[in-house]
Amino acid sequence: MQPEQTRRTSLLAALALLALAACWGSTFFMIKDLLDRVPTLDFLAVRFAIASVVLLVVAPKALGRLSPVVRRHALVLGLLYGVAQILQTAGLAHTPASISGFVTGLYVVCTPLLAAAILRTRIPPITWAAVALATVGLGVLALNGFSIGYGEAITLASAVLYALHIVGLGAWSTAQDAVGMTILQIMVIAVVCTAATAHDGIVLPDRAADWWSVVYMAVVVGALGLLGQTWAQAHLPPTRSAIIMSMEPVFASFFAVWLGGEDVTTRLLVGGAMVLVAMLTVELAPRRVVEGEVTHIAV
Repeated sequence: MQPEQTRRTSLLAALALLALAACWGSTFFMIKDLLDRVPTLDFLAVRFAIASVVLLVVAPKALGRLSPVVRRHALVLGLLYGVAQILQTAGLAHTPASISGFVTGLYVVCTPLLAAAILRTRIPPITWAAVALATVGLGVLALNGFSIGYGEAITLASAVLYALHIVGLGAWSTAQDAVGMTILQIMVIAVVCTAATAHDGIVLPDRAADWWSVVYMAVVVGALGLLGQTWAQAHLPPTRSAIIMSMEPVFASFFAVWLGGEDVTTRLLVGGAMVLVAMLTVELAPRRVVEGEVTHIAV
C-alpha cells in the first residue's frame, strides 16, 4: 500500500473508532432507565443475540471464509469481551457508576502495558504521556472520592480483559476477515451472556421504546460497532486505538448535557479537554514518533 493511501486508511480507521466511542457514549443516555426494567445481563444476552442474527443474515458466508486459525482467534476475543461485560456489570452493582466508568476506562493504561509485554512492542514516550493525560482526564471527569473494594476490583479485572481484547484485535485482525471475525465474536459474547443469566430465565423488554433501544444497541453499537473496531484495528496499533476510544466518557457527558439536560461543569470541561488533547497528541504527532508498535502476530 502506498504511503498516501496508508495515511488515508489510518485516518479513516481512527475516525471509525471515534464514531464508535460516540456510539458508546450515546448509550449511557439512551438506556438510562431501561435497566430499571430489564436486568443488565438479560439485556446483553438479547442485544448480542439480535446482533448475531442480523450479521448472519447480512453476510451468511463470512464465517465459512475464515481459516481455522482466525476462528480460534475470534473465539478467544469473543470470550474475553463477553467475560469483561459480565465482570463490569457485576462490579457496577457494588460501586457508583462514575467510579465504574473511570476504572473501566483504565484499559487505556493496561493496553500499552499488555502490548509491551505480549507483543514485545516499544511504546514511545509521547504515547505514554498521552496515556497518562487521558487517565488523569478520565479521573477528573468521573471521580469524587475513590476507594478500592470488591466492586472496583472486579471492574478493574474487566478493564484488563478489555485491554487484552484491544491488543488481540490489533494483533490478529485483518481487513479481509473483519466481517467473519465480528460475527463469530458476537456469537460467542451472546453465548457467554446467555449462559450467565439463563439459570433464572431471561426477562424481555415489554415496551416499544425499550425494544428500539435494544435494537439500536444491537445493530448500531453491537454489530456495526464491533465490525468497525475489528476493521479499524487491522490498521491501527493497540495503544493508539485505546486512547481514541477513551473519548467514550467525553461523548457520554456531551450527550447527557445535550439531550439529558445536565449542567456543564468545570470538571466536565477540564477532564474532557484533557482526554481530547491526549487523543489529538497521538493523532497529530508524526507516526514515527507515536508508533513503535508491531500490529500483527501469528499464533
